[in-house]
Amino acid sequence: MRNIEDIEGDIEKLTKTELKAFRRWFIGFDAQLWDKQIQEDADKGKFDDLANEALKEFRAGKAKEI
Repeated sequence: MRNIEDIEGDIEKLTKTELKAFRRWFIGFDAQLWDKQIQEDADKGKFDDLANEALKEFRAGKAKEI
């Protein structure tokens, strides 16, 4: 496997058009990884306490629906 310095060097050599395409690809790639992580965390119940606290505050009038 290549190291990060090699990959950085390759990216620095991209043309403006290639860099634009790489950015577009990477943003989508990173978003998919983020979405997957959020879904995995939700499936494991990692947000349950936060959701319950938010609902409790909403019901107590400390928050409002937007």
